Amino acid sequence: MNRMLDHIDKVFAPAPSPRSDVEIYQMWEIFKAVNARVKAGGKVVSLLAGEPTLPPPQAAIAAAQAALSGGKPLGYTEALGIPALRDGIAQLYRRRHGLDIPAKRVAVTVGTSAGLMLAFLAAFSAGDTVAVVEPSYPAYRGTLKAIDLVPYRLATDASTGYRVTAAMIEALPAHVKGVVIASPANPTGTMLSAAELRAIYDLCQRRGLWLIVDELYHGVTYDQPAETVLSAGPEAIVINGFSKYWGMTGWRLGWLVLPERLVPRIEALHGSLQISAPTLSQLAGIAALDSDAELVPRVAGYKRNRDALLAMLPRCGITRFAPPDGAFYLYADIGDFSDDSVAFCKRMLDETGVVAAPGVDFDTAEGRHYIRFSFCMDAAIIDEAIARLEPWFRSLNFRA
Repeated sequence: MNRMLDHIDKVFAPAPSPRSDVEIYQMWEIFKAVNARVKAGGKVVSLLAGEPTLPPPQAAIAAAQAALSGGKPLGYTEALGIPALRDGIAQLYRRRHGLDIPAKRVAVTVGTSAGLMLAFLAAFSAGDTVAVVEPSYPAYRGTLKAIDLVPYRLATDASTGYRVTAAMIEALPAHVKGVVIASPANPTGTMLSAAELRAIYDLCQRRGLWLIVDELYHGVTYDQPAETVLSAGPEAIVINGFSKYWGMTGWRLGWLVLPERLVPRIEALHGSLQISAPTLSQLAGIAALDSDAELVPRVAGYKRNRDALLAMLPRCGITRFAPPDGAFYLYADIGDFSDDSVAFCKRMLDETGVVAAPGVDFDTAEGRHYIRFSFCMDAAIIDEAIARLEPWFRSLNFRA
């Protein structure tokens, strides 16, 4: 009887969906090595994660504490978010960019990850091809694949500061239905000017392409403020959230700014898939929006860290990189030392205790030659990393 059941299990066991066949970030392999080192009692100096180490704004913490102690149930909100938060986000665009964005075009989401999925579901049909700038945040590709969309690699490199141009988009094949870009970008820190964004926006309008712009790192810029594609017109889809500038990664609070015709589609999708963003996080987000006085000095600290790493790289023999305009990453070409960024990161961890992210997660073709340093942490951590890395890099004369 058992043999018969075993046979039935082998014949009729359902197969996983091809949609779930999404690449696992190689960064998780590095995390395993980090955990093993820590478990063995070793020290780790981490420049790995894009997660600010300072606490959320004090106003956000106070608002959350007040909500929890108030004795009222924290039930569902409207699918598109608490009206006061949507209005506050609209006011943020008035304050930062002088734009009158109606609050009705703002949708509050369960982090920017849910925002990505909702935007892709609303804009594209199954099987559509969507251009994704590389190097870029790997979840763009993973999310597209998980909902039966096809990523198309739009390559950039250090020679142009990893900037995507309207000419690159003009050269895309006719079957491409949309473009995903970021400014400032992860992992490169590249930021597009108002003129560059307008040229890309206008081209996408002429070609009938959806333009989705990740502006999550707005506020984290160094020599000039970030421009928003919304200045070019209302037809782009903008993704943003509270995780980076506000340092609220685990609160899972993001937003979309949408063309008006997509608002009811997103409302229906969000209501079906997530119901609403966490109520506690939304209440904290309302308070956090007015925290610039607390957060601007943090960005100055990131700039200090950036400048220290930029000064270190040439001393280490790394000369191919583009200084980041924003975000808190430095994407460096280590091709003179290795053509396997995963193995290189593991060796660097083993021999120095410093950990960074392998480039293969961000660029499917050239990432094996790159690593990403994150610098959104205390200056003492950056200084210790530099003290450990400089002599180690100077000792290398091989391709691992």
